[in-house]
Amino acid sequence: MKLVAAAKVRRAQDAVLATRPFSETLQSVFGGLIGRLGSEALDLPLLTEREVKKVTLLSMTGDRGLCGGYNSFMIKKTEARYNELVAQGIDVDLILVGKKGISYFERRKFPIRAKFECGQKPTSKEALAISEEILNTYLSGETDTVELMYTKFVSLIASTPSVRTLVPFSASQISQESDEVFQLTSSEGQFGVEREDLGAAEPQDFPNDMIFEQDPLQIVNSILPLYLNGQILRTLQESVASELAARMQSMQSASDNAGDLANRLSMEYNRARQAAVTQEILEIVSGSAALE
Repeated sequence: MKLVAAAKVRRAQDAVLATRPFSETLQSVFGGLIGRLGSEALDLPLLTEREVKKVTLLSMTGDRGLCGGYNSFMIKKTEARYNELVAQGIDVDLILVGKKGISYFERRKFPIRAKFECGQKPTSKEALAISEEILNTYLSGETDTVELMYTKFVSLIASTPSVRTLVPFSASQISQESDEVFQLTSSEGQFGVEREDLGAAEPQDFPNDMIFEQDPLQIVNSILPLYLNGQILRTLQESVASELAARMQSMQSASDNAGDLANRLSMEYNRARQAAVTQEILEIVSGSAALE
């Protein structure tokens, strides 16, 4: 199971690399348009902050178990954030991704807005369904902010439950957000991870005399849903990589514990056998001494 999880981690990382050129170009074009428009672009609904009366939590867990504390950590963090917001008098509902989180919060009667399953191979179609639910909820005024709760991939032995505001967007954050890529490696039979910091994409240079066929403001407004969809897909891929890495570690720990248990049982068996042999020898010696 560890080797199967390792192969899936590599495929998940390849999927992240495949989406990188699109997200990089999108970030570059967005940065250039924001620089061209200035404060005019900040009037867009997805870039405008409003008074927070209701929050929607987008929580990502897995569909399967046998992955250590991956699911339980995210469930506990989501529940803690929910209770924190409710204590502040803010209305909260949930968008759940993953069977483990769905079953947990359904049993406890939490307010659930939407539910999605999380497969081992996230696709843009799955990400689009989630992003459309978020956009419809936010633009209709049913919620004032959407917080994303997912597991950030750190290494094969460490993943961090993370929280960040997904909607509304921050123009400066989009144009300056850096990226990093992880590659699964192996050396002398041991798995490892190489990290590469790619930095933020350079803003596209649009000359002042360039004439746009469409209003640049409309172009920015069209880019934002694409950016959201890309962020959701990337987060799904990162969550799957974190789940598989946790499963690798869990299976390795299970194998190590089974080996230790086998060694302890063998030692106890040998001690019991030695004690029985010693007892038999003592009985034979005692019987022989009695006959003399």
